[in-house]
Amino acid sequence: MSRFILTVALLGLTAGLAVAEDTATTGWTKTADLGLIINQAGYSDAWAGDELGTFNWTFNANATAERHLNPSTLWTNQLKINYGKTRNQVRDGAGVKSWADSEKSTDRIFLESLLKFKEGSYVNPFVAFTYETQFKDAADNMFNPALLTESAGLGRDLLKNETTQVFSRLGFAYRERLVKDEDMITDGGLEWVTDVSHVFNEQLKAVSKLRVFQAFTSSADDDLAADSPYIDDWKSTDVAWEINLSASVTKYIQTTLFFEVLYDKEISNDTRWRDILGIGLTYKLF
Repeated sequence: MSRFILTVALLGLTAGLAVAEDTATTGWTKTADLGLIINQAGYSDAWAGDELGTFNWTFNANATAERHLNPSTLWTNQLKINYGKTRNQVRDGAGVKSWADSEKSTDRIFLESLLKFKEGSYVNPFVAFTYETQFKDAADNMFNPALLTESAGLGRDLLKNETTQVFSRLGFAYRERLVKDEDMITDGGLEWVTDVSHVFNEQLKAVSKLRVFQAFTSSADDDLAADSPYIDDWKSTDVAWEINLSASVTKYIQTTLFFEVLYDKEISNDTRWRDILGIGLTYKLF
């Protein structure tokens, strides 16, 4: 946790130095989209069949805030929150239906802060910090587990116009995996991140993020026994790719498709994926 505080302090100090270079700065450009997706199915007791009722809700929030600290330095922040629960009907041995307790179906917090220098140049030096966690784990521990990543390197706008923006960056990264009542695992290596956004029209928009991390060193190499079958898992490349496609039906009703693919051998040998498709209420704060 002390490293987390130090990282935030360093980002704040760097931002402060950038502001000190030129007081002619602009204000914040902010966006915040809030959405609530609800799905429900119910059947009467006289319904002929084995179908059971279900109720599901998912809350999504996507907020960004960016500001030019000086004409050539851009500070970008992004926060993504997804949380949802599902409640299903069950049938006992006598055939009587009742509602089971709600179970968590989605839980994710993603925070990223990026400082991009020499904007407008062919390449842009950057420093970045990301924090990934969830509200609660299965044991009701808050913000557990958590993954912190600090990185620095070079990036470039591959495409930037009124409808499409593609920014890719490559740099050295240091990560910490924090799990309650367990030793912290750290690793260092290279991280490649590409952000893509495209506006098809006023109603349809797509946003995608690809993150690839290759570790060169890890504390797991020292923590695990030499004969452990997991001793080399940290050497595998970690991949995280997500895409969010949103289509506005009306001002307050939106259809959303979220798809995510994850591969991290230290968590699972198999590729993990999930998708969330639904129509629900949406509200733009900014």
